Amino acid sequence: MKNFGWAVIGPGRIAHRFAEAVNKTDHTHIAMVQGRDALRCSAFAETWARDGAGTIATTLNIDDVLNASDVDAVYVATPHAFHADAVRRCLIAGKPVLCEKPLVTDARTAHELIQLSRQHNTFLMEAVWTRFLPIYEVVRDWLQSNKIGAVKAMQSSFCFNAPWDANSRLFGPAQAGGALLDIGIYNLTVTRWVLQTTLGSCPELRSINAAAVMGPTGVDHSVSATLHFPGGVTSQFHCSIESAGENTFQIYGEHGTIVIQKNFWGATKATLARVNEEPITIERPWRVNGFEGEIEETMRMIAAGKVESDIMPHEETRQTLLWMDQIRRDIGLRYPFET
Repeated sequence: MKNFGWAVIGPGRIAHRFAEAVNKTDHTHIAMVQGRDALRCSAFAETWARDGAGTIATTLNIDDVLNASDVDAVYVATPHAFHADAVRRCLIAGKPVLCEKPLVTDARTAHELIQLSRQHNTFLMEAVWTRFLPIYEVVRDWLQSNKIGAVKAMQSSFCFNAPWDANSRLFGPAQAGGALLDIGIYNLTVTRWVLQTTLGSCPELRSINAAAVMGPTGVDHSVSATLHFPGGVTSQFHCSIESAGENTFQIYGEHGTIVIQKNFWGATKATLARVNEEPITIERPWRVNGFEGEIEETMRMIAAGKVESDIMPHEETRQTLLWMDQIRRDIGLRYPFET
């Protein structure tokens, strides 16, 4: 099997986790890193050079990535506001892309990139690592075997208290900061996953009620929302970058509950509690650090000549962004770079 070469665009914290998973996955390695800071790129390359795979090339110019014959796919890990340009250039050049979530900041731009992916017959996937975790296979089995009956409601939280820094990625509007895009996406994508798993497809959203606490830089520090679906099914969530939280995902059914344990977006444990029965907790650890699933899926899909994943397809990305677009309209969030 060919040794699959990755280029990393944006050698920040999340990219280091990605590189660790690549280096502990068979038949793949980091071939190149591109960023704005030469010293940072060099440090990243030195850290993740893999024995037998040669040195990792470094560059400040994305054109070098697009023209590199040993780059089989590109992992985009820049702040949200800069995803669209990098993904667009990769797709036009025919370079497959795995892009950190959210793919972009709005559904309209996502639609444009999806069309480019299909036009150029080039793979594109949003890096929602949660959908590839082993514990979600367990929860899928519970839901599909009707262990808790029909799903009636969901509740979840994703909260942490980040140190205030007006220039940081989290709080900077020019980098598309804020709680919703950075972490609320997980509450939404797992909501969609639960409904798809139990119903075969996610039903049309009837309404959203949302409220937010906005910070001094104009981004959302916390968002609380309730999503309403046909049949009275609801999903309530709270996401925050200024408080602690339980950080579980709870699914309420006719005959019991399922709790995807803390922290649900990267969980390794889940608990099934049926009425009048002792709860059962199952653990399914990561093989590496949780990112290996999306890496292997990308490689498989590219080898199969596909432009999208069946597990995390293009339409999932677009639909989740449509929900976030609606929430942003409700809370009055608009970024300065958006037209």
